[in-house]
Amino acid sequence: MKHTRMLAIAGLAGALALSACGGGDDGNGSSDDGGPGTNGTVADSGTLKFYTDKAAWEPQFDQVSAASEDQIGFDLDFTGYSDADTYSAFIKQSFRTAEKPTLFTWHTGDALAELVDEGMVASTGDLWAEAIANGDVPEDLQQYYTYNGDQYCVPLNVAYWVLYYNKHVFADHGLEPPQTWDDLMHIAETLADEGIPAFYQTNILFSFVWFQTLLAGSDPDLYEALGTGEASYTDPGVVAVMEQWGDMIEAGYFSDPGLADDPQVLLNNGDLAMLNFGTFFTGSLNALDMTSGEDYDFFVIPNVNPDLPQTSLIVETGPLCAAEEADDRAEAVAYMDWWLGADAQTEWANARGDVSFNPNAEIRDERLADLGEEANAGDIRLIERYFEATPQPVLTAALDGFGAFVTNPGDPMPILENIQAEADAYWANQ
Repeated sequence: MKHTRMLAIAGLAGALALSACGGGDDGNGSSDDGGPGTNGTVADSGTLKFYTDKAAWEPQFDQVSAASEDQIGFDLDFTGYSDADTYSAFIKQSFRTAEKPTLFTWHTGDALAELVDEGMVASTGDLWAEAIANGDVPEDLQQYYTYNGDQYCVPLNVAYWVLYYNKHVFADHGLEPPQTWDDLMHIAETLADEGIPAFYQTNILFSFVWFQTLLAGSDPDLYEALGTGEASYTDPGVVAVMEQWGDMIEAGYFSDPGLADDPQVLLNNGDLAMLNFGTFFTGSLNALDMTSGEDYDFFVIPNVNPDLPQTSLIVETGPLCAAEEADDRAEAVAYMDWWLGADAQTEWANARGDVSFNPNAEIRDERLADLGEEANAGDIRLIERYFEATPQPVLTAALDGFGAFVTNPGDPMPILENIQAEADAYWANQ
């Protein structure tokens, strides 16, 4: 990987100044007088400028960049931002300059649609069609990258949301991973009787986690309809889920939502039994010298409604995108084509200590490998994480409302009505 810049910039001016350096021929095969990106041919090798708001992932990107240089002749010139708002502003402003980002990370949903509407993002429909035909990408993922009938960007990563559990706590209480929702509630009740919170819960940022779990596991169609404005937060099914959530809180199934301790530390110490998190959390547990299969394990959360034909599995995915007007657009698309393949995903998933969307990737962690296969089975329905599925103004109101609810559970209707008011205002302008 070439020269690396780590950015935590307070002002956009500084970010734009950094982005403006290095015009002309920058060693990536493109130049001001018409290069591969402008005439449709692809250079054999070079360096691609890559921007991301995931500055902390630099070591993992270093590893995959070395692999891509070895396998296809392209490496990445990494620029990482540690502040999401600054990064978002930089990306949007950079499209108005001559220094377009070649490859960059972004978000699905409204954030991606905004860039597509402005003609800023390269289409990837052909890449998706080939990858799905080759069995490299689950077809269920395509919907999150589709806008007005075409695909844009490719998955940078996926994380499946599962319940991690402390194996020692389970063993001490004679517990086994549940097969049904009733089994899970029996585990929670058993632990509550012993004064041990079964589940982690927080009133900041991830306050939505148990809302998405309960609703997607009860009525996934209703869950998805909320994200498109086709259903209301005051729907009886949503109200019932909130009341169920409140009952679980009152029964003592959850940790104190105001705890400042890191959730991985709480699980490691046995201060709670289970954590509802994405598979990226494996790395946090391993960093505490917890051993997969010995100290912790995880399971797919059973549906609340046992009559559903498929098990709802929450998936979190973020895009890797190419700028439509970048000089080296063709090279960027070629890089994304490689990224979708098993060789790239084997490097990336193992560098991250996570699953891959590509079922052909060779994952060293056996449990993560098993989950990747399970997620591609016909009895699993992938459901987009609430954070990405919900329009930003609605999400802001919901996070505030859910945070207040887990802190002081009670009548959920005022909270749901407030969220719906934001949803009505948002969808009226779409």
